[in-house]
Amino acid sequence: MPDELQSKRKLIAEFLRFGIVGGSGVLVNLVVTYIMTQINGGVANDNRVVVNLWGDYALRFTIVVWIIAFLVANLWNFELNRYWTFRRSVRRNWWAEFWPFLVVGSVAAAIGAVIKLLLTNPGSPLYLPSPLFNNHEGVRARAYWAQLITIVVTMPINYVVNKVWTFRSVTGKKAGESPGEKA
Repeated sequence: MPDELQSKRKLIAEFLRFGIVGGSGVLVNLVVTYIMTQINGGVANDNRVVVNLWGDYALRFTIVVWIIAFLVANLWNFELNRYWTFRRSVRRNWWAEFWPFLVVGSVAAAIGAVIKLLLTNPGSPLYLPSPLFNNHEGVRARAYWAQLITIVVTMPINYVVNKVWTFRSVTGKKAGESPGEKA
């Protein structure tokens, strides 16, 4: 029983560290979002078309912001999670852990992009309502709230998948070895 209790404590501590890292990643994501939005002339321009795709579809600035903020925060979170949350005495090399982390995050980011579009597109049934949210005031800006809501919705699955796949324990291998290499 003491081993089981110790294991649960370790898991809870690890989850709390993951949450702290995730919280710092949210801040990094929101800072990048804010800076990019200000460079683009503010939240009123968030739905500006960057590239027309086909028909009525277009790549909008809000999605460009989502992608860039995700990439910066993803790298930030990876480094902190690798060396603090999921620290191991023996681990795979940096690239062998980064690519799965990026894939997991990219799937969440793709789902998040759809959620963010639904929250910020006036024709969507999930459009964040006025007057509570708007497109011109900082604290009430729909773009920032959509970014935050989307992160909260997509984050829980990241913990589980990264724990069991990206930062899985490396057993019977030398430090820095890729999974396909022999010991």
